[in-house]
Amino acid sequence: MIRGNRIFLSCAYWAFVLYVFVPLILMVMMGFKDSKFIGFPIRSWTLDWYSGVFADAEVLSTFGYSIAIAVLSTIASVVVGTWIAVLLERSRFKGWGVMFGLTVLPALVPGIISAIAFRIYARYLGIEPGMGAIIWAHAVHNVPFVVLVVMARLSTLPKSQIEAARDLGADPLVAFLRITLPYLVPAILGASIFCLLLSFDDFVRSFFLGGYDPTLPVLIFAKLKSGMSPEINAIATVALVLTAAIGIWAERFTRRANKDTN
Repeated sequence: MIRGNRIFLSCAYWAFVLYVFVPLILMVMMGFKDSKFIGFPIRSWTLDWYSGVFADAEVLSTFGYSIAIAVLSTIASVVVGTWIAVLLERSRFKGWGVMFGLTVLPALVPGIISAIAFRIYARYLGIEPGMGAIIWAHAVHNVPFVVLVVMARLSTLPKSQIEAARDLGADPLVAFLRITLPYLVPAILGASIFCLLLSFDDFVRSFFLGGYDPTLPVLIFAKLKSGMSPEINAIATVALVLTAAIGIWAERFTRRANKDTN
């Protein structure tokens, strides 16, 4: 019985791996096709589509624009999310559940509804479509993920360490900066990378709140209007490699940080 369960779980795992990675492999392969059309078989291979990505000033500027938005929105969401997480985890007050529910609500609202709401609210506040509006929308959407990750880490912090610091004369701010914040570094880094990737990949909010300069997902969508081509596959592959590299680096750094703090 146990052997049968192991075989079933193993088959289910590898079926999931194939389901996830086969489309990605096919996407990467199509970026090497020496033709303007997507489809098999691939009779000849070329690097022209990938070299074209790095030679295209529009694509490169869009990459930089998307990265800048992702970094700035991540910084804002991490600062706000960490502050809210510390407030919620360290204090229990009347209305705590309501505040927690309102905090995680932006992550539960469907993207299209969230984007429409942000567009209406931005117009009401006089915020023009563009980089600032996108950063604002991405940061609000990402705050709940920071709160959940940081609260999970904060719940494992021994209270005796904070109490010892207070007994030695440290005020709440010093205790936070010297005890709590270093302990939260792995969680903050993990939440930052997650928010960075979410923002970089966000299409709906970027589409509704963007100005004349498109983010990378919006640019890819615009190119799709003229049909699929290996150029789109090459752009998507470069983005995939970039995000994968960031994710792998973050995972290794987080693992080392966890060992240092434990």
